[in-house]
Amino acid sequence: MGAGKTTLGRLLAETMQLSFIDLDHFIENRYSKSVGQLFQERGEDEFRRIETNMLREVSLFENIVISTGGGTPVFYDNMTYMNRMGLTVYLRVSVKELANRLNKAKSGRPLIRDKSEEELEKFISETLSRREPVYLSSKRIFSAEELDSPTDIQSAVVNLLKCCEGHG
Repeated sequence: MGAGKTTLGRLLAETMQLSFIDLDHFIENRYSKSVGQLFQERGEDEFRRIETNMLREVSLFENIVISTGGGTPVFYDNMTYMNRMGLTVYLRVSVKELANRLNKAKSGRPLIRDKSEEELEKFISETLSRREPVYLSSKRIFSAEELDSPTDIQSAVVNLLKCCEGHG
């Protein structure tokens, strides 16, 4: 959350003339409900099964960049599956920078909406410490630390293209 997966993924796909799919949006369109509603109505286990099924569906599309939710790689051997199906990239951002970004945009994120700055940083730190061992098995690790301006984002996409060279 807040690493820039959707922003960079969409720009990377556009630059490479590929299709782009945000997995959360794909799920929301399929079920006509927000991810938050699905979590609330069906629970996390059922949501993660839905997410895994949708990941497997979209991964069969050709010429595509997929942005997954932060939890997607962690469940049901999804990371192993993604590594087998294509090039995986972990957008690495420090806890402090993630907290800074998310603190500015937490109103639209139910999971963190009511957290103080201190609680938010603690939540990010705990979540990342559980998930990062899986993230680190990505084929590429890319620093997405500095994305404060359109110039930073454009530069990041150029660097991400270099990171992904030779992979379709």
